[in-house]
Amino acid sequence: MKRVLAAAVVFSFSIIASGQTAPATLAASPSTVVWGYYSAKAKPVLTVHSGDAVRIQTLSTCGSTERLVGEGVAAADIPSYNADIYREVKDKGPGGHILTGPVEIAEAEPGDVLEVQILKIDIDAPFACNGFGTGRGFLPNDYPYSRTKIIPLDRQKMIGKFAPGIEIPLRPFFGSMGVAPPESAGRLDSAPPWMHAGNMDNKELVAGTALYIPVHAKGAVFEVGDGHAGQGNGEVDITAMETFLTGTFRFIVHKDQHLLWPLRATSAWASVPT
Repeated sequence: MKRVLAAAVVFSFSIIASGQTAPATLAASPSTVVWGYYSAKAKPVLTVHSGDAVRIQTLSTCGSTERLVGEGVAAADIPSYNADIYREVKDKGPGGHILTGPVEIAEAEPGDVLEVQILKIDIDAPFACNGFGTGRGFLPNDYPYSRTKIIPLDRQKMIGKFAPGIEIPLRPFFGSMGVAPPESAGRLDSAPPWMHAGNMDNKELVAGTALYIPVHAKGAVFEVGDGHAGQGNGEVDITAMETFLTGTFRFIVHKDQHLLWPLRATSAWASVPT
């Protein structure tokens, strides 16, 4: 399996370099997001084919526009679709992530592997948020209160200005991206990762890498969200530098591969003998 996927990485990214049709665009709106779940019964909002690229707009997990303004964010800095989605989407849960999609890849069937090439990630807002709640995080008893911090982002220099004298390099990635779980799982909470991928919070899934996910439902049914401007080795306080991202992805279906668990690939990984 590793040999097949390693070869696929080299071949697929050579396709990118040669240039292809401009990607389709999927904007975030009340009709193009799901709130808090992955499901084999989720209705696709876009259908593409193996080899196609899609530019997908996503929300942060920082909360409603009213909440952000109350925390000191300028209203003009908050993408307008945030308010629309918080106002109009009523079907929510059991999780809390707002995910854009689902995207159906027409050729994908159970038993296949979906290769998700992360071609580009753009930061769509000049701020990120970080927060923790009472009794949550790695040190729940040391900090028995809740806090939220707004972190200005310099997207030219690619740094987050955490505090005077403290600047954090930006390395954007999506905390959650995955496909539908097996239909028997029902509406699966967006929080725990599983065989469908989902909320992995893997800081290495940056532009230029690829994720291989076993397909469990017809069309794969891909969703993405939970944008991060950067993160350490895990969400120690339960959040990263949460922000609004737009990702450009190319989807490649590998037929009849039967991968058991998601697999991340980089060009360095692809060159390792197996």
